[in-house]
Amino acid sequence: QMSKSTGNFLTLTQAVDKFSADGMRLALADAGDTVEDANFVEAMADAGILRLYTWVEWVKEMIANRDSLRSGPANTFNDRVFASEMSAGIMKTDQNYEK
Repeated sequence: QMSKSTGNFLTLTQAVDKFSADGMRLALADAGDTVEDANFVEAMADAGILRLYTWVEWVKEMIANRDSLRSGPANTFNDRVFASEMSAGIMKTDQNYEK
């Protein structure tokens, strides 16, 4: 955790240099989810960078193996459940923004 009162302080430039802009976005998004004072936790920034790296590696693997992925119509039971859940999520989001 970082706190100015304990002398553990980074400027924005230092933090971006240390964690990258995306690592900072993830850690800052997690830092202030409640009404309490926000705390930037360095472990969250580190974990965010690792998650991003893992995701990028997965995307590279999927692109390299795209010929072996399933093709054809998306009409299996799992496809229909996925489409239904996505539609339900979109409807909930739309309802929240119409208020």
